[in-house]
Amino acid sequence: MNSNISGHSPFANSSSSSSSSEFDEWLKDEIEAMEIEERILINVIAQNNYLIHHLIQQNDQATMAESPEQVNLIPIEATSESFADYGQVIEASSDGDHFGPNDAQLDLSRGIPRFYIMRLKDRSFGFSTITHHANVTQCLGSIGGHVWYLGVAKPSLIEDVDRERVVGGNVESGSNGHLYALPAVEDVRVFRFSGPKFVKLNRGTWHAGPLFSESSMDFYNLELSNTNEVDHTTHDFKKKNGIIFRFN
Repeated sequence: MNSNISGHSPFANSSSSSSSSEFDEWLKDEIEAMEIEERILINVIAQNNYLIHHLIQQNDQATMAESPEQVNLIPIEATSESFADYGQVIEASSDGDHFGPNDAQLDLSRGIPRFYIMRLKDRSFGFSTITHHANVTQCLGSIGGHVWYLGVAKPSLIEDVDRERVVGGNVESGSNGHLYALPAVEDVRVFRFSGPKFVKLNRGTWHAGPLFSESSMDFYNLELSNTNEVDHTTHDFKKKNGIIFRFN
């Protein structure tokens, strides 16, 4: 910075007719230089503060992941009523019944449907991550009607009509660019499924599982052909919240 602003002006001995405009230009330049230096300093401070915050956050997350707190959940029997906030529980209906509200209300419009048998192994009664699919109403059911469990939290998708109202730091971007609110620890539940029934998950329903006590189990699964590649958004409670979930 030019130090003349705090001392004598270089135009002190100039003629009064020309020095005034020259001094004004010089003073303007000095003020602009000071403003630039001030902006640079503010930017440096902001960057340092962000770096410090990021390092503290990383350290906190590492500490939580190393010694997570265990939350014990009590399984809820899955019925049409108890599971209504998360999707539908579909049970057997008589042959010849017409389509109605008790049938699975599917949304497979965003891709090519994929219906397949999924074999899972070693899925014990605990989880720390939870996933949602923004593009499809996934359906899951045990082949043979065995007992199984599913951890869930309510959908938290932020649709296009809601984007302008999004505020705060509790919002993130998903695997395909959609926005969603982070799931809360206190909103997580575990449901128990048994017998000849399947579950339809609403778009965006957070889920962990299927979970079961056997060494392996087969499930039929209805989703989209690319769900696992492009529509698989996961929240890690152990890393982000220092929490793991267990149930018996």
